[in-house]
Amino acid sequence: MQIILGVFFHFIGGFASGSFYIPYTKVKGWAWESYWIVGGLFSWLIVPPLAAWLTIPDFGQIITHTSGSILWITYFFGILWGIGGLTYGLGVRYLGVSLGSSIILGLSSVFGALLPSVYYDFFPKAGKDTFSNMILSSWGQMVILGLFICIVGIIICGKAGMDKEKDLAKLKEAEKKEAHQSTEFKIGLGLIVAVISGILSSCFAFGIDSGKDMAHEANQLWKTLHPGDGEFLYQNNVTYIIILWGGLTTNLFWCMVLNFRNKTFKDYSNTKTPLLSNYIFCALAGTTWFLQFFFYGMAESKLGNGASSWILHMAFIILVANVWGLVLKEWSAVSKKTLFTVLTGIAFIILSILIVGYGNSIK
Repeated sequence: MQIILGVFFHFIGGFASGSFYIPYTKVKGWAWESYWIVGGLFSWLIVPPLAAWLTIPDFGQIITHTSGSILWITYFFGILWGIGGLTYGLGVRYLGVSLGSSIILGLSSVFGALLPSVYYDFFPKAGKDTFSNMILSSWGQMVILGLFICIVGIIICGKAGMDKEKDLAKLKEAEKKEAHQSTEFKIGLGLIVAVISGILSSCFAFGIDSGKDMAHEANQLWKTLHPGDGEFLYQNNVTYIIILWGGLTTNLFWCMVLNFRNKTFKDYSNTKTPLLSNYIFCALAGTTWFLQFFFYGMAESKLGNGASSWILHMAFIILVANVWGLVLKEWSAVSKKTLFTVLTGIAFIILSILIVGYGNSIK
């Protein structure tokens, strides 16, 4: 029953993550950097402490009890993840929900399982697996195999993206509009951004691992008050606050730079745009984004395996994002060959995630 609940919570979280960008497509008259940071304020600043306040009594005291070194490394990985989150938005902007999410999340899922092991090779810690141990173990070899298959899938998806660009070039402008194709589709820039995003986005998993002492304290406090009731569902909510401060730092800085460079500060008060609906859609997008990790924490408390939880979470996001890609007709104007190519690439990425998940499950 615990495993079923864990998988169900991962599905809800994956649905939230795979769907969060949809409200942004309803924002009218604003530059990307404007609606991204307004939504981000809800994702990284407003909703996380609200969720912690609702679920963890005196969560602030847990943070003050935590050593500065743990807070700093957790925040630092939040900064790195923030760069990944920032480029995620750009990747989806230039590649579309389906292709962009598949490449970014495929990389993020595999590297999210690998990065902690590489770190512990340089900074050993009792009870933590190193990359050297992975190479010499059967479970580690499975994870590395999954990484290789993921790279193959990404190459295939990249080929599909180039084919899509060629297909769109053959269409007349009227046909593009009818097929709802984005005029911002840029395969070269999109792939570069997607690779950067995929690698750095995996730092969120490492941030959770680095800040686990806070989650453990929340868990122990809850167990003291509720003996015999199992693990605390919301223990990770306090850790998210620190990680997301790092993400906010990165995104706020860059979006302000873009606002200044592009002279788009006026977006926030431009009465020629539907201001109320824009703010509502940004708030909806930001809140939906955070819900992915709210349910991720619940799922991990049931499954009890951080790496496998990360992999399963990413698998559901990829599946949901690709369903949205079909709903939004991102591939409606391409040839059957191109569509088959991208589906093949996505299948490779999902297979790689399952292999990595299996490798971690037999560890």
